[in-house]
Amino acid sequence: MVETTMMTNNVHKADLGTSLPEESPLEMPRHKVQEERQPAKKLFNQPLISIFLARLFVFCVTVYLSWYGATEMFAVLNTNSIAGMQWAFLVLFCINFTWISFAFSQAALGFFSQINPFRRKIKEADPETVTAILLPVYNEDPIRIRASMEAMYNDLVEKAPGKFAFFILSDSNKAHSAVKEKQTFYPILNNDTDKCPVYYRRRYNNAERKAGNIADWVTRFGGAYESMIVLDADSLMSADCLITLSRRMAAEPNMGLIQTLPTIIEANTLYSRLQQFANQCFGPIYAAGLSAWHGSASNFWGHNAIIRTKAFASACGLPILSGKPPFGGHVMSHDFMEAAMLRRAGWGVRFDNDLQASHEEAPPSLIDVMVRDRRWCQGNLQHKAFLFAKGFHFATRLHIISGIFAYLSAVFWFLLIAVGFALALQAHFVRPEYFANPSLFPTWPVFDFEKARLLFEISMALILAPKVFGWLSAMINLRRCREFGGPIFLTINSLLEIVLSAMYAPILMFSQFLVVFDVLKGRDSGWSAQSRDDGATPLKTVCRAHLSHTILGAGLAASTLYLSPQLFYWSLPISFGLTFSIPLSWLSGGAKRGNLLSALGFLKSSQEKRPTPIVKRLHDAQQQLDRIDTQDGLSALHRMTQDEHFYRWHLAQMPEEDLATLSRPRICAEWQIKMNDSLDDLVKNIKEEECLAILKSRSLMEAMGKYLPDKAA
Repeated sequence: MVETTMMTNNVHKADLGTSLPEESPLEMPRHKVQEERQPAKKLFNQPLISIFLARLFVFCVTVYLSWYGATEMFAVLNTNSIAGMQWAFLVLFCINFTWISFAFSQAALGFFSQINPFRRKIKEADPETVTAILLPVYNEDPIRIRASMEAMYNDLVEKAPGKFAFFILSDSNKAHSAVKEKQTFYPILNNDTDKCPVYYRRRYNNAERKAGNIADWVTRFGGAYESMIVLDADSLMSADCLITLSRRMAAEPNMGLIQTLPTIIEANTLYSRLQQFANQCFGPIYAAGLSAWHGSASNFWGHNAIIRTKAFASACGLPILSGKPPFGGHVMSHDFMEAAMLRRAGWGVRFDNDLQASHEEAPPSLIDVMVRDRRWCQGNLQHKAFLFAKGFHFATRLHIISGIFAYLSAVFWFLLIAVGFALALQAHFVRPEYFANPSLFPTWPVFDFEKARLLFEISMALILAPKVFGWLSAMINLRRCREFGGPIFLTINSLLEIVLSAMYAPILMFSQFLVVFDVLKGRDSGWSAQSRDDGATPLKTVCRAHLSHTILGAGLAASTLYLSPQLFYWSLPISFGLTFSIPLSWLSGGAKRGNLLSALGFLKSSQEKRPTPIVKRLHDAQQQLDRIDTQDGLSALHRMTQDEHFYRWHLAQMPEEDLATLSRPRICAEWQIKMNDSLDDLVKNIKEEECLAILKSRSLMEAMGKYLPDKAA
């Protein structure tokens, strides 16, 4: 039997009682894409003048810079007249320049907001009810999830006993994952109900993915909880942050959702360390800008946020889109639309970027980011159905446009490069027609290279400015500067992040271009769990994933070198990353390579030197729990029957079975149990779907009792 104990002494092994509280249903009607907007509810913490000025600033800066870029590029191309392909280049440049101008304006707003000494105090009040903390799980490693949960649990028991309750909401659809997570969690369930109970529920039907998982909890248990804090499997939040969230929600009866800024921790690879440093150094600038102009019409990122349960139930029943995936069916990126529908129903949605100790983890390697991008791209492009729908706030439409353009921008950048290369080919191979129009004077097909160089420098300045703002903001804040190792390491790491990100950027650009093309072809991405390991990928797999990148980069470098040495150097930032995408991608994952940088003092997180109390609790829990699971090589059915107490507990959780509803896997599983006298023979002959049928069938699970150790002996 596997021994598992909570770090607190007052938690004991779960008995055979239920792992869930008494149900308190809430109705959650499904809404339509087209609906009328409800009047906005009155909010206390809503500085309308500052929100208006912030939005005006973003609008004016974006419009001015876009107009400047368009007129300057027109002057670059219009030395005499603009031909057809030059018009295409101009249009593509204007689209991309507007996008980077919009990002710059938000970062500039965030920088000014960060250095503003006058901060508005946000009202708080004690909540009258228990706040639920939801932990959705999907085929994840339960040991590391339990470590995070125990860290938060012990923190809450000390600082806010009786104020919170955990719900582990499993959508795991693999037999081994389902049994392992139950075996990991069952000793700590439904204990200390007066201080902080922990409940567990696994769905047998994974309809609508994470959105359906949360909706199932809302409709079954949501009536008993005024608010719910939604986490991810890799989320970690301190008790102070959780308490503050619940107090701020209690102080604003008409607030529907408050989103925090998750900071990345626990990075141990090159790529995750890059993301961690950028998130901690540059992220607060972007966040401050977003918070300033979003006002009460902010966004939801799917986790590390508190939601008013009844508001969510009444407003966020997602529609089923017409047609087939990838654009039809269930809404994949549900978080954006849940925030949008809350706002359409009149509820406030706010982004509080001042809360500390709200954490998450990053994908460990470039390939893991590419896999995640495939799913996110489909979800964001699917939002086109809502872009011009009735009733949405203008800020909501900007969120939708930003989400869509986050991936379409890769297409526009790629097309801009392609058209620019085509213009270079045309200039090299096509004989110019100096007298194409009747005239006494020739038409010289030349560019204004001085203006072109100046415009390129301005474009690069706009792209790099947010990082400079982040660096400067950290430099002038002594506490933050010390967290990054002092001004020298802060500067070196900022430059290192800029250089390495520039190398990875063209790989991601081309990858996202292919992803968009894949979605537009009608291919559904499906639903896979995010990788939480160290991202170390075999070289053969990396070569296969980046072969097209390498060919494109080498071809671009060779072509530009043939056409002009100057063009070769201008295109080097793009061609270098693509050409060396295989070694760059291989280096991006792997804890040994990532921790080598940390050992040298580069890209080192402050949590590695002086971890905050909640991160220290996480590390302590991980060390203790890593010694627990000694059955990792066992099958799901071996795990289920080796520990009779666990088997009896699992059986006690199962509802009465509807024997009128039969399926082929269930019938086959029943036959296999009858025909196989030993558990080893059963495991050898049974299929995955039959194993899953056993785990959800009470009668089949009772039949599995013959394999218990005392019966088998």
